[in-house]
Amino acid sequence: MMAETESEIGEKIWKKFLRNHWKILIIFVIGAILAFISSILVFLWFVGDAQLTGLAPATLGLWAMGHFLPFLLHLILWEFLFIGIPVILAAAVTYFIWWKKLPDAERKEYREDHLFGKSSRKTNVSGGISFLIFIVFCIKVYLDGNWGVAISTWKFDYLLHTYLWAFIWVLIIFGIPLLIGGTWWILHEMKKKP
Repeated sequence: MMAETESEIGEKIWKKFLRNHWKILIIFVIGAILAFISSILVFLWFVGDAQLTGLAPATLGLWAMGHFLPFLLHLILWEFLFIGIPVILAAAVTYFIWWKKLPDAERKEYREDHLFGKSSRKTNVSGGISFLIFIVFCIKVYLDGNWGVAISTWKFDYLLHTYLWAFIWVLIIFGIPLLIGGTWWILHEMKKKP
């Protein structure tokens, strides 16, 4: 009998987890989506407010390091207050309401087979996604007629909204097929017998 590889063990433990706890996985996915959308909304609110209060100049040509660092620190603070704290509280509540109520043997099995950790896989996907977002950003700038306009004269709002527009379109174009394919795969794997 051949010994199982680490990836086979990980695949088995994930299948077992999905079969037994698919509802909590759906709750996690919905929570992550809500947190992501909320973080974008907080970001947009903060950017608009930062320009009104004078924390950030309206045009890019007026920005200096004296604007960038306070802007960044305030952004991190507001994101942590409105998004970070609720996510931490939700994770703590989930831990104490759901995870602690699982049988000890099941929790031990998930820990030993590294259900949620010890992933050493490295990918370079983020570089490709960033480049793709940049390409879509360039297309949007061209379509808006700002290709030949000096970047220093752009409004700060225009830069952020255009980049966010590009980011959302890349998410839509690739996210919807990935979501459909992932859902199909999960449903297909859950139907298989162990």
